[in-house]
Amino acid sequence: MFIKLFGLIFTGFLLGIQHSLDADHVAAVSTIVSQKRRLKHAALIGVAWGLGHTSVLLVFGLALMILKVSVPAAVSRVFEFAVGAMLVYLGAALLKNLVVDKLHIHRHKHGDVEHIHLHTHRLGPAHEHLHQPFLIGMVHGLAGSAGIVLYITAAMNSIAQGALFTLTFGAGSILGMMLTGAAITLPFRATEKYSRFNQPFMIVAAVVTIAIGVQVLKENWMF
Repeated sequence: MFIKLFGLIFTGFLLGIQHSLDADHVAAVSTIVSQKRRLKHAALIGVAWGLGHTSVLLVFGLALMILKVSVPAAVSRVFEFAVGAMLVYLGAALLKNLVVDKLHIHRHKHGDVEHIHLHTHRLGPAHEHLHQPFLIGMVHGLAGSAGIVLYITAAMNSIAQGALFTLTFGAGSILGMMLTGAAITLPFRATEKYSRFNQPFMIVAAVVTIAIGVQVLKENWMF
């Protein structure tokens, strides 16, 4: 009994860590973390994502077990489509923040010579609160490979086993995304004082996120 319980916990935890490293998860969190400069805040963003992700899995997983039903394929595709749309939005919002909101004209005067040039202030601390990554985690919790967990919990022998597996899976995803969030912020932190390097990193993060989002939309387009 103890070996079976340990295996359940260990498997759920490892799957949770692996799941947190899915490309769409990393891309979504990177659009927020790229605007942070503190490792602690970046790690907390990952934790918030994991908590949102786990809360949805736990509620829906237990509901599936109680009702003894599975998630229809069409519903899964709707959730995936929502993730794709969210990724495109996050990437586009970061680009807007970089290109539109921060880029402006400065007028300077050197003696009798006056000239103007385009200027962008170095990005300061972003204003997003932890509810944003929490909500992003909730959306991800209904889509992707997390659906596998919903099927697994529905097949468990008891509700207690299903809840335990989902919680350990969630703990693994929280730890994985916490470490991922901290790791993602390192190159942005290292180039913080050099805008010519820092901003291209952020633009790449935004473009990659949009590209992944478009791909997810194409794969789950139902019309």
